[in-house]
Amino acid sequence: MRNDYIKILIATILVIPLLSGCWDSQEIEKRANVLAIGIDEADENEKNKEEAIAHLGSKFPNPKEDIIKLTAQVAVPGRIPLGPEQTKGSGSSVLVVNVIGHTFEDAMLNLQQEIADELFLGHLRIIVLNEKVAKRGTLRFNDFLRRNPEIRRTASLVVSKEPAATYMKLSPELERVPSLYLADMVDNLSALGRFPSSFIGLFWTIQSSKGQDPYLPYLAIKSKENIQLNGLAYFKGDKMAGKTTPLEIGIYMAILGIGKGGYGAFVNVPDTDEMVIVRAINRKTKINVSLKDGKPHVVIKIRYESEIDEKQGPKIMLTNSRIIKKIENETSKGVAQAIRKLIAKTQKAESDVFGFGEHFRAKLPNYWNDKVKTKDKWEKEYKYLTYDVQVSTHIHRVGMKAK
Repeated sequence: MRNDYIKILIATILVIPLLSGCWDSQEIEKRANVLAIGIDEADENEKNKEEAIAHLGSKFPNPKEDIIKLTAQVAVPGRIPLGPEQTKGSGSSVLVVNVIGHTFEDAMLNLQQEIADELFLGHLRIIVLNEKVAKRGTLRFNDFLRRNPEIRRTASLVVSKEPAATYMKLSPELERVPSLYLADMVDNLSALGRFPSSFIGLFWTIQSSKGQDPYLPYLAIKSKENIQLNGLAYFKGDKMAGKTTPLEIGIYMAILGIGKGGYGAFVNVPDTDEMVIVRAINRKTKINVSLKDGKPHVVIKIRYESEIDEKQGPKIMLTNSRIIKKIENETSKGVAQAIRKLIAKTQKAESDVFGFGEHFRAKLPNYWNDKVKTKDKWEKEYKYLTYDVQVSTHIHRVGMKAK
């Protein structure tokens, strides 16, 4: 009997912890789910509206950072569409709230003062940084975002030409939840071959590396509600140093060796006044690094698999192999020139967004450990990097047309 009693007691003790699994559960309707956040610089009128929520005058002095304006898109419980379109007039599915603060956390504390339910960032899909904020640096936001366990590393981070608050108020017709449209747009860019993989976790990883600077999508608003991928924002450390044109994104992806293509460009057919549109469908890249006269040198070899999508003019005979060869050579020449131009642009900004420094770290460790060592020193070395570019193009599809 005594043994049976002990067994029952032990079993009871082991079961008790399993019964407490939901002690801190919270209904989703009781959470304020933040879906998207936009960050801008606060203007003078907004700075004067600051309230003492996270700091108290002289006893607790204000932080030295400039005041930011945080615009949050909060889901309205019961209005997020999960199936077929609901009846019109049911109201907006999100609530847009503007607050200001010296830091990200300061702004979030101010936001909580205006929201009845507890803020929850587990469903945050996208953060939009205004270009001016990105140029001042992202380091001031990283601490809060990286410490908070609710922030998903797969959330998107983008730079905007217009105020970030504008993106929080857009109502795209293709999606009933604005933040989901923005996030899906960024996610689908990689699948379509329009942009390399980009999410906040990858941004932090590249930012922490010694031989590469990070990048982000650069968005702009066209007409009223349409959003365009307007380029690639490249950084020097945590500060935005410049941006590319939309077509240069394809050039950047070629240097990185991202296989899937998606960009096309006009190519002049030699010895004629006519043009064709050549689109890359696949790329293969090989990068070799060495020291030339004691200085870092890179050889970039890229092979394009392309197709002709359209021709401008009746004189071009795409069944003629000699004409195809001329188009291939002209395409290779234009791509090589664009690559040199893009590298020179980033060298001027001391932004090794291509990650050449990581190749030197891996393949020439003695050079790196003796001459470079730090990211700041590599950015200086990168400015004087020499390079050779070799591009070959193979057009294996010209389309079909009945004679």
